[in-house]
Amino acid sequence: MSETSEEKIKRIAREIYGAVGGIENVEKLIHCMTRVRMTIRNDDKVDIEKLKNINGVLGVVEEDTLQVIVGPGTVNKVADEMVKEAGVKLGEPFPNIEIDTTGMTDKEIVEAKAAKVKAAQKAKQKQTPIKRILKSISNIFIPLIPAFVGAGLIGGVVAVMSNLIVAGDISKSYTDFVAILKFIQNGVFSYLAIYVGINAATEFGATAGLGGVIGAVTLLPGMDINAPLHNIFNGQPMSAGQGGIIGVIFAVWLLSLIEKKLHKLVPDAIDIIVTPALSLLIIGVFTIFIIMPIAGVISSSLVGAINWILNVGGAFSGFVLGALFLPMVMFGLHQILTPIHIEMINKTGSTPLLPILAMAGAGQVGAAIALWLRCRKNKQLTNMIKGALPVGILGIGEPLIYGVTLPLGRPFITACIGGGIGGAVVGGLGHVGAIAIGPSGLALVPLITNGHMTSYVLGLLAGYVGGFVATYFFGIPKDAILGETTTVETDALSQNRNKKVIDPNATITAPVIGKKVAIDTVSDPMMAQEVMGKTVAIIPDINSKIYAPVDGKVTMIADTKHAIGFMDKIGEEVLVHMGVDTVKLNGKYFNLNIQVGDTVKQGDVLGTVDWQKIIDAGLDPVTMTIVTNTSDFKIDEIEPNIQTKDNTILMDSRIK
Repeated sequence: MSETSEEKIKRIAREIYGAVGGIENVEKLIHCMTRVRMTIRNDDKVDIEKLKNINGVLGVVEEDTLQVIVGPGTVNKVADEMVKEAGVKLGEPFPNIEIDTTGMTDKEIVEAKAAKVKAAQKAKQKQTPIKRILKSISNIFIPLIPAFVGAGLIGGVVAVMSNLIVAGDISKSYTDFVAILKFIQNGVFSYLAIYVGINAATEFGATAGLGGVIGAVTLLPGMDINAPLHNIFNGQPMSAGQGGIIGVIFAVWLLSLIEKKLHKLVPDAIDIIVTPALSLLIIGVFTIFIIMPIAGVISSSLVGAINWILNVGGAFSGFVLGALFLPMVMFGLHQILTPIHIEMINKTGSTPLLPILAMAGAGQVGAAIALWLRCRKNKQLTNMIKGALPVGILGIGEPLIYGVTLPLGRPFITACIGGGIGGAVVGGLGHVGAIAIGPSGLALVPLITNGHMTSYVLGLLAGYVGGFVATYFFGIPKDAILGETTTVETDALSQNRNKKVIDPNATITAPVIGKKVAIDTVSDPMMAQEVMGKTVAIIPDINSKIYAPVDGKVTMIADTKHAIGFMDKIGEEVLVHMGVDTVKLNGKYFNLNIQVGDTVKQGDVLGTVDWQKIIDAGLDPVTMTIVTNTSDFKIDEIEPNIQTKDNTILMDSRIK
């Protein structure tokens, strides 16, 4: 019986925790439109391959946070289930699990504490200043994106209805209804500084309410327009919102520093009274007279510079921006653009930058369609494309980026070219803006400024075609097309081998020399039940080396060197797991001469293992060969019990 939607969400949440080392290994969890983002305490406990193989996970990104892509609509449910299980709210710190030293020797306690310190140092090293800034910007604006999208769509309806009323196509009796819609739309954008102030305070560790007040201060509430405050630098009257969103974020960051300092200095008895008052007074005055004028000049110059570049550069600027946006997304640099978009909307009513950058997603879609047509026999790739393409068309590009084009290499580059072509069309036509930020692709069409939707759609079509043509003719890797790989000469394999070849391109051979045994005799119950996929077990000879079981690429090597992952020519994911519980050896007795990304041929020597030392350590040396994506293939096992030799065939496979 198939699982219900609720069961699916609970399973994905449970399996993600299982792959990242449990709830105790998560420090913080948030989510964006497609990804569950986790701050991990100890990266060594995370099993990336296991995470990628979860049914429902579209991809995994390792940056300052561990990002698990599960897709729009699903991500918020999975994230809610995960924080519910942890007993916290989104963005709140998870409970810190102390080391349980019960039953540990002094040496084990020292090693455990050392591992914890090492993990903390590792996490600290990852947090470069640039990454911290980008992460903070992301955390401030991600919770507001649904509000931007909702209010933006309502604003689009307002614009259409207003034009229809002026043209006389609909009755003026709709005027009041349009006014109500405007109230709803303005509920977001008129008081955006307050919302940003609250989120920024939460991100920087200040009191959320105080952050909201500082945001409100930039709106100069209650100022008499007949007797305004004056800019201390040029004597000009100050205007509400002059410092923009950039000024609010900077002011609240300063607020967090002042508030934290005062909490330390002010006696506890009066802290709750004195600290908020002094914090607001100091930062409020500083914001009005220093931050707002300076930030106002910066934001106005920034908006003006971008508009100038787009007006002067036209198609050329559009091509460069459209082509470079995907690499920016890959490195997480696109988050810095969010406050720029919002500032442009606040000052001019729309952002002309977003429609151009949205063309990057169109290039991805075109590239994916080309891959689908050229690689029809590669079922694993086409299945991934079928799952990622619909949301890619609607502007959610991460599944296509991380699941399809980026892993293949060349299609990522040709997709960027397609994005540049779409950007050139939008930039060349000019005056195309978005009245709110949110998803791109077709989903952005209702948010495009009135009268320019056709220009935006033409850009999308150009991006689709550009990405398709560039990828179809120049971006298809040979190893992505089934049938273009060189076949194995079966005569060369026949000597001293047991074989029953169904598809010579898909044969899996023994990774060690030794005695093949029934899988249900393996001491690890999970392996014995073939939970991870079709499995063949071999007890290695003492002097056996490690051999490549497939023609393909090395996709994973465990830190402890006891497991190696491969991707063969037809898309099988083959895992060689050497020994039971050998992870405890931390790589001792394993000597491998390969790296992730290396291309190997069947029978290549990958390294050596001191099997006798493993046995002496009281561990089982049995070596398992596992096809972890078994469901996509028809697999026949060769002989239940045989003495394996170099290149002995274990399994013959073919795509279902």
